[in-house]
Amino acid sequence: MTITLIEDEVREQLRAKAIDPGADPEAVRGVIADVVAATEVARARAGLPASSRSTSEAKAVFDAVAGYGPLQEYLDDPSVEEIWLNEPARVFVARSGVSELTPTILTHDQIRVLVERMLRTSGRRLDLSSPFVDASLPDGSRLHVAIPDVTREYWAINIRKFVAASHSMDELVNRGSLSPGLAAILAACVKAGLNVLVSGQTQAGKTTMLNCLASAIPQTERVITCEEVFEVQLAARDWVALQCRQPNLEGSGEVTLRMLVKEALRMRPSRLVVGEVRQAESLDLLLALNSGLPGLATLHANSAREALTKLCTLPLLAGPNISPSFVVPTVASAIDVVVHLGLDRHGRRSVREVVRVTGRVEGDTVETIPLFTEGQVGFPRLLPALDGEVRFARAGIDVAALAAEVNAA
Repeated sequence: MTITLIEDEVREQLRAKAIDPGADPEAVRGVIADVVAATEVARARAGLPASSRSTSEAKAVFDAVAGYGPLQEYLDDPSVEEIWLNEPARVFVARSGVSELTPTILTHDQIRVLVERMLRTSGRRLDLSSPFVDASLPDGSRLHVAIPDVTREYWAINIRKFVAASHSMDELVNRGSLSPGLAAILAACVKAGLNVLVSGQTQAGKTTMLNCLASAIPQTERVITCEEVFEVQLAARDWVALQCRQPNLEGSGEVTLRMLVKEALRMRPSRLVVGEVRQAESLDLLLALNSGLPGLATLHANSAREALTKLCTLPLLAGPNISPSFVVPTVASAIDVVVHLGLDRHGRRSVREVVRVTGRVEGDTVETIPLFTEGQVGFPRLLPALDGEVRFARAGIDVAALAAEVNAA
């Protein structure tokens, strides 16, 4: 019996037994095992040798019935960070930041069925009126799909796996993404309640850095996270995660990131974490941080300076009554530290620079003090940049001792 026939028999038994493959994968495995065993008995009765591929056949059938078909092997592969399809015959994966074309070839019908299966648990839809969809898979991977006529001919699919290789600052140090001294400085900044903006290009590791920075938040504090789709994974004891929602078929019921940030302030937060700032929600974030609520956020940018410039521009999208004369000093007073990440051509992620925002403005420029640039030895500007910051004293952190420790290392 071929894999296709085994798959058909398994699907028939699942329907007969009313088993939902997504809800009860163990029951699916049991049915597959029974069908494969029956197949082997039939082969023996027919005088045929036992199949040497029964295990792989069972895995292939399970992936087709309860998983994501030919893509499941890449989702199961811990070295794969992202999967994307440009067309049925062009399936790519990224390993360690480097892309490669796979031998996998799908049909258009297979792609449509897989996407429908991926969206089944998200409550999100994809049709001509909503040609884009952004959703989370059950394992935390982020799915993005675009369909014609937004795309030229084929469905464009991206699955960004959340490969959280690091969950703390120490783990980032072990991976070589930053030095022990810089890790101690950033952890102290978060513990003291400074507002940290993480910037970088796509796939530079911003969400991972956000998770690791958040690990320094004291367990006594209540954390509220706001994201377009769930990606942030914290070990906080008191944590509520919020995500956006698409409008329904009638065009109502949408929940935007701006709405989430506003609602988060009503939930007694000690910390506010915004997964990614893209548009007008930046204004609500700045207003929240400027009200004394500590927070963390990420932003796409090419440098720490450009991240601040972009943050001074995005709030203008909130309406014509928002002016640079209001936004620029608000950014200067709300953001304390910018951590900029980079991704080199070998796929290595690292901290490229860290700047301290002084709170002062010169013209339309937010003044900063560089604390770290890649390749730097020691932190000569640490003490003058952070000394006198009362939030360190309140958190029981001696800045002078911290500076002496990281510079002596």
